[in-house]
Amino acid sequence: MTHTVLVTGVSRHIGARVASVLAADPAIDRVIGVDTVPPPSLSRDGGVPPGRTEFVRVDLRSPDIAQVIAAADIDTVVHMSLVSAPSRSGGRALMKEHNVIGTMQLLGACQRSATVRRVVIRSTTAVYGSSPHDPAVFAEDSDPGEHPGHGYAKDASEVEGYVRGFARRRADVVVSTLRFANFMGPGIDSPLTRYLTQPVLPTVLGFDPRLQFVHEDDAVEVLRRMATEDHPGTFNVAGDGVLLLSQCARRAGLPTIPLPSPAFRLMGDLVKGTGLTGYSAEQVRLMRYGRVVDTTRLAAELGWRPKFSTAAAFEDFVRSRGLPSRLLPTAAGR
Repeated sequence: MTHTVLVTGVSRHIGARVASVLAADPAIDRVIGVDTVPPPSLSRDGGVPPGRTEFVRVDLRSPDIAQVIAAADIDTVVHMSLVSAPSRSGGRALMKEHNVIGTMQLLGACQRSATVRRVVIRSTTAVYGSSPHDPAVFAEDSDPGEHPGHGYAKDASEVEGYVRGFARRRADVVVSTLRFANFMGPGIDSPLTRYLTQPVLPTVLGFDPRLQFVHEDDAVEVLRRMATEDHPGTFNVAGDGVLLLSQCARRAGLPTIPLPSPAFRLMGDLVKGTGLTGYSAEQVRLMRYGRVVDTTRLAAELGWRPKFSTAAAFEDFVRSRGLPSRLLPTAAGR
């Protein structure tokens, strides 16, 4: 039974939603959210109404996280703190420290804990990379066509390696690793959603990648189940079906401008200063080769399927942003 849950990354949208859902579960006694800054829904001094998430300001790169776990007798850890893009102030070096060093500190604290019995890790399908040598569909045991060598994908691959080491050392702890496709939904702000809200959509000339999305509601539900039930292993998480990038553009009513790959990257650098998004090397590869994963293992393990297909998740995102939608009537269904 789950009694006390620690959720990292609660200042970001999905982390805050997961903490809120768990705090509303009467079977859970206490939910502690940690981050370097408090989420908007929590007061700045950390004082929150009874029954709500308790916030503790902690930088995961410091040893302080071990004190939080020990003091609160944490039995379940939900690690939501991986960031997918560098901040303007910290840059790539700080992003890597946060993702990799922060996770190492967290896992070290869990390893030393006498109370932790379940650890849930938010990872990403980006660990499979994007290359012309990819299989049509990635299963959890598929090897990448080319191993990620930079950015968020490389961080996530390193994190998963440390998670596997932790699972070997603490065989008594249930460890669940969730490889999410790109989050989509009304509350999501990511490099991909910023890309998809530009007035004109640059594309890579000669390529029309297959994309998968997972709606934020389904992501939260999967994380809730993993935090309250024992489901060890690694699982792909994505909505059913795929969309081509050209279909995304048509359904959002966005004109496209095909560019050679170097020009695509250059345009990303030019718009970075406007507050939209820059295009990392891994995003350029995704916009060329795409990525599709198989979710059979998750469906069999949970006896559950996502409420939103990839197309329906994108439709909800388009409508929430007020884009000049040209959605097909069938897009809302699975």
